Amino acid sequence: MQEASGDGQTLRISAMLQEAGKIWPLLLAVVLVLVPACLTLADQVWNTELGAHGPIVLATGLWLLSTRLKDLTARRAPAKTWVIVLGLLLVLPVYTFGRAYDFISLEMLGVYGVALLAAYRLYGWPAMRANLFPFGFLAFLIPPPGWVIDWLTVPLREFVSYVATHGLHHLGYPVANQGVSIMVAQYQLLVEDACAGMNSIVGLSAITLFYIYILHSASWRYGALLAALIIPLAVVVNIARVVTLILLTYYAGDEVAQGFLHTTTGIALFAVALLGMMGLDAGLRFVYGRFIKRKDAHGPA
Repeated sequence: MQEASGDGQTLRISAMLQEAGKIWPLLLAVVLVLVPACLTLADQVWNTELGAHGPIVLATGLWLLSTRLKDLTARRAPAKTWVIVLGLLLVLPVYTFGRAYDFISLEMLGVYGVALLAAYRLYGWPAMRANLFPFGFLAFLIPPPGWVIDWLTVPLREFVSYVATHGLHHLGYPVANQGVSIMVAQYQLLVEDACAGMNSIVGLSAITLFYIYILHSASWRYGALLAALIIPLAVVVNIARVVTLILLTYYAGDEVAQGFLHTTTGIALFAVALLGMMGLDAGLRFVYGRFIKRKDAHGPA
């Protein structure tokens, strides 16, 4: 039995290699755009708070696809040539423009599009439609443009600074805010994008969606409920981060708060956010289980 299983696996791998050999130009295009894009990501994005989740998304996304290869192969359907040609005509100019003018968001959008076209050519739309999450999850590798971050974080930055300063003010601390500027004693702080929650929202969304897919993919309603809690949780955690930085500034000075501890608090509170999401999941499952038991107990005889 083991030999038969091994022979079957060998035949599947051989068939995949033969199929890949038929579309080697498209696969070569994927490699040619993917490698320099990943190097750019590592140099410009993955070493920042906003893009620190990138390597995790790449590794887990590729792992997810590897677990779905059998299903993708079983659902394989012929691809339409005109779709691939039209797709390349759309995504290659986007990639070229992004690469030429150093717009990493457009460059990665083009890479993502070429990779999707390669998957479409290999497996067809029915197979991809049945496995949308792994392909969609890899879209988190596309860093959001700067203007999108600014547009989204302005209200968040103002809200975070308002809640943090007014809460501490009521506790007797000499702190006040004007927009995103915070005055604490003789110091003045500025609530940046990192403290507004945008970094936590992007990274936390990616990791939480992966967590939901692995544990709760069978219940999309419950998964949607957990996903809806990501933004409120990220904002609460970042309010706690700003409060911590204000207190560090007040008691230890601006140099201490803006030095090593500034990044450390971000990492620590991101871990707290992940633990908080797992705690919410456990709590919701407990409440949901009790609700089902009560409903069954009072159901019709």
